[in-house]
Amino acid sequence: MDVVSVQTPELGNRSYLVHDGSVGVVIDVQRDLDRMLAEIERAGVDVVHVLETHIHNDYVTGGLDLARRTGAEYVVAAGEEVLFRRRPIANGEELVAGSMTVRAVHTPGHTRHHLAYVVSGEEGPEEVFTGGSMLFGTVGRTDLAGCDQTEELTRRQYRSARLLADELSEHVEIYPTHGFGSFCASAEGSLATNSTIGDERIANVALATCDEDEFVAMLLDGLPPYPRYYDYMAPLNRRGGATWDLQPLRALDVSDVRQRLAAGDWVVDIRRRTAFAQAHVAGSVGIEHVAQFATYFGWLLPWGAEAVLIGADPNELSAAQRDLARIGVDQLAGASTDSPDRLSGDEGPASYPTVDFSGLAAHGSDGIVVLDVRQRAEWDTGHLSGATHIPIQEVPTRLGELAVGQVWVHCASGYRASIAASLLEGAGRDVVLIDDHWKNAGKAGLSITS
Repeated sequence: MDVVSVQTPELGNRSYLVHDGSVGVVIDVQRDLDRMLAEIERAGVDVVHVLETHIHNDYVTGGLDLARRTGAEYVVAAGEEVLFRRRPIANGEELVAGSMTVRAVHTPGHTRHHLAYVVSGEEGPEEVFTGGSMLFGTVGRTDLAGCDQTEELTRRQYRSARLLADELSEHVEIYPTHGFGSFCASAEGSLATNSTIGDERIANVALATCDEDEFVAMLLDGLPPYPRYYDYMAPLNRRGGATWDLQPLRALDVSDVRQRLAAGDWVVDIRRRTAFAQAHVAGSVGIEHVAQFATYFGWLLPWGAEAVLIGADPNELSAAQRDLARIGVDQLAGASTDSPDRLSGDEGPASYPTVDFSGLAAHGSDGIVVLDVRQRAEWDTGHLSGATHIPIQEVPTRLGELAVGQVWVHCASGYRASIAASLLEGAGRDVVLIDDHWKNAGKAGLSITS
């Protein structure tokens, strides 16, 4: 039996193809099917079942589309209310796929109807695909169904992890969907690249914590905020997700981009943050195209808002378009690779300075506002004395809270700070980007408190 992992590090997720050399099943596939279809072709197998562990909150599923393309059954938990035909499956039911048997195990917690899938060969259970229940060292978050259900689902998550640990032997390998940087994880897990039930009995927080009440209190206290776009994923996935048919972005000329800016539309510059700081179109927002790009785009831009992308080259724009399509962002009015000089016209491009923490130490904090846009948990572990704290996702709605003066903005690496700097500049503030790693703040001699 072979397991092929299709990884999406941009969202911290994995999809899986499990096959016996002739027949296969696919678990938690994402919308951009070309990657999974290539693996299916490479393996030379017939896919007979496409499985979902749960209705996803962090990406658009490609499950229904893949099932239609391959002729496979689309298998979704019987308890889920969906708007498409599926093969419903409930706790304890089994599916046969060639020489493999797939058994559904109800593991509520991440969602109410969540399922894990235990895949067995001729010698018994070999793998368990845990979705958002048991992850490497941790479990999936439990607050996505609403505050009124969070405590109950947290208790059920605790019991689900223990159910898997009790039912399965120590050699069974676990394959989670979330937990590789995904905000669907309840807390930071281990950095392991693989794990077994035996490993998790030792390392998983839900198994190492003996008392259920203690686990619930700990998990609820540590849940980080999650991206705003999550609120729109489950309804979209209950309708069957969306087909994958990515068309090239419409090329916009200089006048098109200027008209969009004048109309107040979102114009997002995805070039390197240092290049953006040096020269950009006034009024544009800088969200550098790196692994976290789609997460922060979906967190900061209003859902459904049309946007224009500015990039260095067509390949960069195409990659960004794919990342955004994974989270259901299809409202892209077009794109441009024109330089900031051309796009800005007679006024010329805007810019702002960048420094490191040593630069802040040399300048001193008198007469300026030092803004920390990290998350609350990061702030609580240590922050610059006298700094103002506004998490990155709250910057657009809390600009009025900042004192007057030039704003020097930082995060833990410079990435989130660069987004905040562009938002602040667009609101008329004089900004300086501290493009540096947090570990260097203390080395620069800056005072850190907690």
